Amino acid sequence: MTAEKQAQKKQQEIARLEREKAKPKPKGYFWYFIFVIAIVYIADELATQINTQMQSVVASQLFAPIVGSDVAVSRMALINTIAGCSIGVAMIYKTLADRFGRRPFLIINTLGMGLGMLLISVSTNIPVYAIGAVVIQFFVPHDMQQVYIYEGVPSHMRAKVYSVIKAIVTLSVMLIPVLRNAFLHGNDLSQWRMVYLIPAVLAIIIAVIAAFGMRESDAFIETRLRQLKMTDEERAAAKSNKKQDQTSRGGLIHGLVFCLRHRQIRWLFLAGGFVSFCQLVTQYYETIMTFGYAQQFVDAGMAMDAARTAATDFVTQALMLFGVGSAVATLIPGFIADKWGRKPATIIMCGSTLVSFLLFYFGSELSWNPYLVGFLCGFCVYSYWAAGDMVGLLCTESAPTNLRTSVMAIQPMANGMIFMFASWGVMILGNILGDAALGITVLAVSVPGMALGLVLLMLKVKETKGVDLGSIKGDEFEK
Repeated sequence: MTAEKQAQKKQQEIARLEREKAKPKPKGYFWYFIFVIAIVYIADELATQINTQMQSVVASQLFAPIVGSDVAVSRMALINTIAGCSIGVAMIYKTLADRFGRRPFLIINTLGMGLGMLLISVSTNIPVYAIGAVVIQFFVPHDMQQVYIYEGVPSHMRAKVYSVIKAIVTLSVMLIPVLRNAFLHGNDLSQWRMVYLIPAVLAIIIAVIAAFGMRESDAFIETRLRQLKMTDEERAAAKSNKKQDQTSRGGLIHGLVFCLRHRQIRWLFLAGGFVSFCQLVTQYYETIMTFGYAQQFVDAGMAMDAARTAATDFVTQALMLFGVGSAVATLIPGFIADKWGRKPATIIMCGSTLVSFLLFYFGSELSWNPYLVGFLCGFCVYSYWAAGDMVGLLCTESAPTNLRTSVMAIQPMANGMIFMFASWGVMILGNILGDAALGITVLAVSVPGMALGLVLLMLKVKETKGVDLGSIKGDEFEK
């Protein structure tokens, strides 16, 4: 491309962004903004939880006839672990939001999650299921709605607003057990695909609403215009300072260099990677409850395959209150984070993850009331996600605007490289010991990792509470 065409293209982008900036926001836009972000989050939450909440059902219908029922979930986990490798490509994809804006990717991600669920809903064999799982895992981690909230809400209430929105949205996860109850009856699990189809259609509709009703992030517009309007002298001055240059341009490479050069981000990646060992709980909770409630039938003399099917109704009842427990756990950390800091919020939510995991695990083994077990399960899973969100918020508040989504894209990749040891460890043990041992295996692997992550967080990471995302350079935490 010639210099003249490049200059023309830059002027066209400046004009487009200036038009977007000049558009008056209609009265009540903030509440419309909250509404759109909320429904996008609904699609994200459904796509995030549906594979886990349908884990033992899909494993029994698609995998057990081929690999056997004793290791069906573990073989299915192998597919999902391989699908998780798509995060490498997803990392590159997410950084494009620092160049092209947040809005296009908010729409594409939501549409992609709907497509992934749609593929699984029509799958009649393992390869089609695997493709659907890859598509979902590619689009779920990006959380562009989270970027919108962080960039559009004042710093003193950023965590609270995020927690309130997500707490309300997590109640939508109750749709999955409602659909389970509607289409899975006793020993007949043949209509399981409908549980995927309805959320898939819902996600596609939400993507259309976002396409017609969402504006670009103000923070992105301001930052991108500053970059495009830099004079040759300003660019030369920026290039004379390599560190400054890395924060003046977006993109994956510059984001990666920024992360490597800044001690705060490096320690956050390392601490977050070990904290993410508890993500194992979020991947196996439905199977853990299924085997827990199946134990009462096994003790009565029933074969394990029949006992697992008989336990399906108990698990469906438990999942009815999963969303309520999730909402309560999600609501708490934002208020803690805005009052006392992001680090205390992370520590508290990791502690509640461990306690509630032990309660729902032993509760299902002892056949406690399924609604109580479901509440504890939801509280456990979303205590972990809340802790992960706080680590993500620490990263977000440690990075400049034009590198923010690049840093947020690199973070799950860095965390994933550490989490891979935990994930593969549990998967290997599950294939050796069988699916019934997943509860103890998950506990034995996740607790030491989470403890190490918290120690690193407390000793090596600085608090970011109250920072101005519009002026942050990243050097503030290096002293």
